Amino acid sequence: MRKIYLVGFMGCGKSAIGRRLSYFLRMPYYDMDHEIVRQQGMSIPEIFEKYGEVHFRALETEFLRNFRDEACIISTGGGVAINEENRKIMRHTGLVFFLDATFEDIYIRIKNDKNRPIVQRSTKQELEQLYQTRRKFYRAAGHIRVLTEGRTLRQIVEYIAFQVNRLKGEQ
Repeated sequence: MRKIYLVGFMGCGKSAIGRRLSYFLRMPYYDMDHEIVRQQGMSIPEIFEKYGEVHFRALETEFLRNFRDEACIISTGGGVAINEENRKIMRHTGLVFFLDATFEDIYIRIKNDKNRPIVQRSTKQELEQLYQTRRKFYRAAGHIRVLTEGRTLRQIVEYIAFQVNRLKGEQ
């Protein structure tokens, strides 16, 4: 099995699900944002402030192109799927799951998060507009859409693991 990518809007559960899925499938897990922070030696808000969003998006593409050649689970940043090249890289190097959460669920999780520059400078309405705009890109990136509303983390992890194992059998 190649890489497993988790895509979706910020706060949809990519990191929490990725960590649990790693344990469940016994595969290494990486959080793209954490890896970029580690590589750059500065936080995401610092990268945005010093170099801007365009530079940060370029770092995400570089990460996808060059990150370890191993079977692993990667939770991506919320904006990764906007870039067509990123969608192509993910779809060609792994299996992409779109974690489709409702905006209301997401907003409850992110509204007070100081580590999300976009949240800090946006109103709820602006964030909802961004959410609606990005959904088509997540859909385009994802091989499998995972509805998260009303499901526990365990149910979501078990569903993704089932799909991974099912597809492994088809190869």
